[in-house]
Amino acid sequence: MESASRIEVVVACTDLSAMVEWFTATVGLRIESVSPADDPATCVLSGSGITVRVARSDSDTPIALVARVPEPMARPSLIAPNGTTIQFVADGHTVELPDNDPAFSLVRSSDGFGIGRAGMQYRDLLPGRAGGRFIASHIRIPGGGDVTDSVHFHRIRFQMIFCARGWVDLVYEDQGEPFRLEAGDCVLQPPEIRHRVLRASEGLEVIEIGCPAEHDTFIEHDIDLPTGVVDPARRFDGQRFVRHVASETSRAPWLIDGLSARDTGIAAATDGLAAAVVVSADPTRARPSPAAGVPRAELQHDAEFLFDVVLGGEADLSLDDGSRRWVERVGARDAIAYPPDMTWGWSAWTDDFELLEVSLPPAAVSASAER
Repeated sequence: MESASRIEVVVACTDLSAMVEWFTATVGLRIESVSPADDPATCVLSGSGITVRVARSDSDTPIALVARVPEPMARPSLIAPNGTTIQFVADGHTVELPDNDPAFSLVRSSDGFGIGRAGMQYRDLLPGRAGGRFIASHIRIPGGGDVTDSVHFHRIRFQMIFCARGWVDLVYEDQGEPFRLEAGDCVLQPPEIRHRVLRASEGLEVIEIGCPAEHDTFIEHDIDLPTGVVDPARRFDGQRFVRHVASETSRAPWLIDGLSARDTGIAAATDGLAAAVVVSADPTRARPSPAAGVPRAELQHDAEFLFDVVLGGEADLSLDDGSRRWVERVGARDAIAYPPDMTWGWSAWTDDFELLEVSLPPAAVSASAER
């Protein structure tokens, strides 16, 4: 379509004078034109980023408008003489968080993918979404090559991206030139940091975890990336950007003998809002002897959210919800969410076993007193 000088919203009404009076006196728009002068049938008004053409008609046809205003100016909706409504929505930076509703879930890797933003394939790893407070997605780009993405940002409390397979080239606001995120690496995306996905390897797979589940994504029209500024200490709503490189990070003993973990640095960058560690089988540490019967579920937490994704290998996951004890054999891309009243444990893992564990707040996992 050729460039238009403006696009108008048409509002049909039976009482033109009443509608014009409402749009000017109540809403604050100004009159741009009236036609015809001797017997007005249409009136064009503008202001607050909108142009409205009010047209006299045999019937009223109301429409719904939304006005985004600073939070202190939010107020009840306005209703015009023809039934048109204007809803006032706070346009602040506060993220609305649904009440937390944690529940146990085990999502197997065989669950299918759907199509999401920019042609990416999405698989839901947290079906209940803790009442809408959290979201976890398994995302893949099968074809590889350049990605049709725009510079954008998210209004969100927490968001991280973990590369599970392949590689992806990314660029972030004030973080220098584009870089390659490879399998095992991850980033923390602070709230509203501008970023863009540039290109990906064939068969790229990433795990994305965010809070809340439903959040706004905005296209950035004024800032180009890279910005030419390098400021790794810059804070975005209290959080620093993190680029965790697996090959440059050492591992430390974890809660269960035979497993070790590498810290992604997310806990420090969020000032204790969240944490993410990658737990792996450690050949340098003695693994526990196999137990007869159902292994003890020996870990517990008191966080609002604790979530595991198996990245590789297999293991037995022992579970205890207070009413029964059972074991699930889990493998790559299986995902587990644990409510605070559940205990769990790992055993019989393969040498290539590895999992990503994310918690809000951090360091919420502990060995139970029964261990």
